[in-house]
Amino acid sequence: MKARVEAVLNVGLRIPSIMLLDVLYRWDVSSFFQKIQRSSLNNNPLFQYKYIALYLHYVGYILSLVLLTLPRQHLVQLYLYVLTAFLLFAGHQLSRDYVRGELDSGYEGPLYLEPLSMNRFTTALIGQVVVCTLCSCVMQTKQIWLFSAHLLPLVARLCLVPLETIVFINRFAMIFTGLEVLYFIASNLLVPYNLAKTAYRELVQVVEVYGLLALGMSLWNQLVLPVLFMCFWLVLFALQIYTYFSTRDQPPSRERLLFLFLTSIAECCSTPYSLLGLVFTVSFVALGVLTLCKFYLQGYRAFMNDNTMHRGMTEGITLLILAVQTGLIELQVIHRAFLLSIILFVVVASILQSMLEIADPIVLALGASRDKSLWKHFRAVSLCLFLLVFPAYMAYMICQFFRMDFWLLIIISSSILTSLQVLGTLLIYILFMVEEFRKAPVENMDEVIYCVNGTYRLLEFLVAVCVVAYGVSETLFGEWTVMGSTIILVHSYYNVWLRAQLGWQSFLLRRDAVHKIQSMPTASTLQLQQHNDICSICFQDMKSAVITPCSHFFHAACLKKWLYVQETCPLCHGQLKSQLQPTSSPGATTQGTPPANQNPAEVEQEQGEPQVELDTEEGTQAKNPPPVKTSAKTELGTDLLSGRSKIQPKECDVAAEGSAEPVGDLDDGSCSTSHVHSSS
Repeated sequence: MKARVEAVLNVGLRIPSIMLLDVLYRWDVSSFFQKIQRSSLNNNPLFQYKYIALYLHYVGYILSLVLLTLPRQHLVQLYLYVLTAFLLFAGHQLSRDYVRGELDSGYEGPLYLEPLSMNRFTTALIGQVVVCTLCSCVMQTKQIWLFSAHLLPLVARLCLVPLETIVFINRFAMIFTGLEVLYFIASNLLVPYNLAKTAYRELVQVVEVYGLLALGMSLWNQLVLPVLFMCFWLVLFALQIYTYFSTRDQPPSRERLLFLFLTSIAECCSTPYSLLGLVFTVSFVALGVLTLCKFYLQGYRAFMNDNTMHRGMTEGITLLILAVQTGLIELQVIHRAFLLSIILFVVVASILQSMLEIADPIVLALGASRDKSLWKHFRAVSLCLFLLVFPAYMAYMICQFFRMDFWLLIIISSSILTSLQVLGTLLIYILFMVEEFRKAPVENMDEVIYCVNGTYRLLEFLVAVCVVAYGVSETLFGEWTVMGSTIILVHSYYNVWLRAQLGWQSFLLRRDAVHKIQSMPTASTLQLQQHNDICSICFQDMKSAVITPCSHFFHAACLKKWLYVQETCPLCHGQLKSQLQPTSSPGATTQGTPPANQNPAEVEQEQGEPQVELDTEEGTQAKNPPPVKTSAKTELGTDLLSGRSKIQPKECDVAAEGSAEPVGDLDDGSCSTSHVHSSS
């Protein structure tokens, strides 16, 4: 609780300094005295203090900056001193009002004989006692008599002093209190100098040790500038709304409320300080919307893995750039409100895009998983439907109320792209759900998903090209600006060139993967039966498979997805790019290689056992023990647990059926085979 109170004080006590900076920026001293000079023909006595007012104007800037950067402890102490001064002024007002009431009544007798005089005396006495007590508590002193000078007129009236004398006593009390204040100020006159000296010494040390960037980050964190400027702007906005409703008798209509909202925002961004406040306010609003979106999709799990890109900074920076580029603070209130409506449309479009970036992976993961929670699916689909309909509706409203130009076309294109992306996400989600209800994988699902993604990526590319073409035509045949040309160049690079480059690279990767898969031999039914294992990528049974040059079996679709990422075998990590060679017969295994996914140790064991040659004509058969098969999962787990890389099996000659091959030498490490006679 103490830390929270200190955090609130750290922000709340600095708001008046920013408000003072805002007021000083609004007050143009030169224009003010020029109006006085034109109206009074140099006869106004205020015109003589022009340069003094200018000096005070700059002094006000300095004091505001000092109050803004003052440490919290000293800031609290300063506000306590100011509060004490206000309490002393309140005591002076109470004493003066009491003396005036007694002079108006003209009664100089005992107080208990006149009820009205007794009531005035009692009220004034209670007020002075409260003021003295509060002053002693605020200043943390037990010398309460230092704040009791305004009790002297009450004591004099209780002693039946004449009313004329009570007036002089009241003046004496006021002078005594003023002298106390002056003495206190004089005794603490060097405190600002000592604070400035200490602060300068600390700043120099921080800059020498850590640098200017560390100093800026430290001040940013200590002053909590985003929260500070947001609170400052909200105070300005609340005052603007209160001023409007306090001067109106009838409640405004619904259309008037929208206009009031825009004009109030426009009034509250007429200075750089209020514009920064609006920027940080929009950032926090965007952060709240995105946080609510995460919570709606994932619940409390959304706060475990927070993305730094979804914190509302993009929306605030967008607002600041557009406001500076269009000269927002220099416009009149009506023009500023009109321009703000367009800028806020851009900010809303950016928020919707950020919401899509949050929802897209969650929706696709939910469709690919086997989660049967209807509530999770409903939340994901409902948010996607909102992101599909609302940007389209916003683009329609912009076309209805505004005349088309380059900036509005960017907003409309962003809304259209958001709707297209959501539509692609929903289509892929539906495909995943259809595959889930079928309870069996679809062979060409990857191709279908690629076609869906490619279609809406192509539409995005066409929309970006149209925007660039419109911007170029408007620049060539309309008004040319540096900022507009810069926006066109940035838009052309990021939304046209990079998208085209990424799309072409993706197409080339898929084409190479398809060529590699087509160049690999297809496993026959006999090979699949002998292999008797699952695909080590999807862990599903194989009814059809392709054989890599390293004699590993995979689903063609699974291996093709793997080749989109890298050109190595998923099991032995051998390069597939250089090993791809066409085979003479799809039904025969690659010469000199052991069976797929077989442990190399078992291969060596089999190589060391001589095979027995028997005559098949006498009704006997060669009875060699069959090789022991190891599954892909077991082999991968053994490699991972042992920490060793995959051992490449040596090539050996395997005799084809019905043929005789020469026997190799066992000493040179090659595999040995005996003559196998074919049976008649």
